[in-house]
Amino acid sequence: MRTSNPVFGNRFQRYAQPALPLEQAEVMTVEGTATKTGLLLFLVLIGALPSWYAFYALVDLPLVFLLLLVGTIGGLVVALLTVFRPRWAAATAPAYAILEGLALGALSAVFEYAYPGILFQAVALTFGVFALVLVLYQFRVLRATPRFVMGIVAATLGIMFVYLIGIVLTLFGVPVFFFLDASPLSIGFSLFVVAIAALNFVLDFAFIEEGAAQRAPKHMEWYGAFGLLVTLVWLYVEILRLLGKLRSR
Repeated sequence: MRTSNPVFGNRFQRYAQPALPLEQAEVMTVEGTATKTGLLLFLVLIGALPSWYAFYALVDLPLVFLLLLVGTIGGLVVALLTVFRPRWAAATAPAYAILEGLALGALSAVFEYAYPGILFQAVALTFGVFALVLVLYQFRVLRATPRFVMGIVAATLGIMFVYLIGIVLTLFGVPVFFFLDASPLSIGFSLFVVAIAALNFVLDFAFIEEGAAQRAPKHMEWYGAFGLLVTLVWLYVEILRLLGKLRSR
């Protein structure tokens, strides 16, 4: 059994349903998950509007920071709740999308102000990478083999550990220039993180396909869409940071 994004794990065996005709059972489908992913992306855009307005129209930096904080912390709490209670995903996934919109709107506004045009570049690259990985997965150039999954999960957890150490050091007043400067080492690390974030899509696609094949209940469409959104958000933020480093050189 493959696993999905390492944050989530495999939930389908727990919720598998007996084989019933489709008209007798509301089951997960790939198409339904794609539709819900689109809805979540729309909610991210809606959530980003207040932060964008606060930055460019109100020029209220304390409010922008507050919205960034609320979106980041609130999004993390709701994400953890979704992970441990997938049945609630129909409610928690939209809430997560709106909260992430608040955070991304604030972050994007700051980067766009510092580096005009970077927002369009980051969005275009994010969805371009997503489309490329999807095509490669569809043609089975990329496959979620056990060895591939183990490698991506290990790399993802390693990145999370490095970021956690960086946050702890920052809280104790130790500057971590490795994350912020535009040195070749820092840019190389960002490129590595972008690559790992992109390859997580393969795990997400496999997770969704398995859910549909195993006739998981309908609410798992929201859970699968949530998993894709988590990866998209991560990839977008990392691309935004990478472009910022390149533009600051």
